[in-house]
Amino acid sequence: MALLTLTVNGKVVSRDVAPQTLLSEFIRETLRLTGTHVGCDTGQCGACTVHLDGRAVKSCVMLASQAGGAALTTIEGVAAADGTLHPMQVAFNECHGLQCGFCTPGMVMSAIDLVKHHPCGSDAEIREGLEGNFCRCTGYQNIVKAVAQAAKAMA
Repeated sequence: MALLTLTVNGKVVSRDVAPQTLLSEFIRETLRLTGTHVGCDTGQCGACTVHLDGRAVKSCVMLASQAGGAALTTIEGVAAADGTLHPMQVAFNECHGLQCGFCTPGMVMSAIDLVKHHPCGSDAEIREGLEGNFCRCTGYQNIVKAVAQAAKAMA
């Protein structure tokens, strides 16, 4: 076991973790932040996407110890402190960019990163930017609409 200290959703946390603990496991089981989902355990589906130092990462293929000293944001930390939803969350809701909801936290985290670091205008650019996040329910059309709507609100 080793002491891991990092900032999670704006709060400094320190926990003992085993060297083989995955970041997704640390988030879900140690911190009990269950909004981060694990779908494939291989980094293929994107359900486990979180932000580490402001960039989207797939937490199921990263050791928790690799996040030491970093700033981690999970889906629970995206909304404002007063509960106001992030523009991407609002857009997913308004555009019905979700169905079963399993992929939604990772999709929202990836979409925020996409719009923040790679402003895109066309549907094709949004689809390409979300490559690596799988949704089995929606057919992506409403997800693309949501990202486009949020991009305008975030500009």
